[in-house]
Amino acid sequence: MTPEQSRAARGWLGWSQIELAKHANVSVGTVRNFEQGLKIPVPNNIAAMRRAIEAAGVRLVFDKDGAAGILRREADANLSDDPPP
Repeated sequence: MTPEQSRAARGWLGWSQIELAKHANVSVGTVRNFEQGLKIPVPNNIAAMRRAIEAAGVRLVFDKDGAAGILRREADANLSDDPPP
């Protein structure tokens, strides 16, 4: 998970940094420092943040180059370059 994915997922969920911290059982400072690019959390904390986001219905999307975005878990996404009909 990247800081950008975390911020986007929180925005989509309508969560503040405090709410993500509560759902993930990590400190607000952990979320804030991660999202500002100041510090990479220990693996357990980043995993807890990711689990909280995914449990709330947001899927983190990755490609061969790394992070690619977020999707609603139930989305029937068209991931091609062609627009939907």
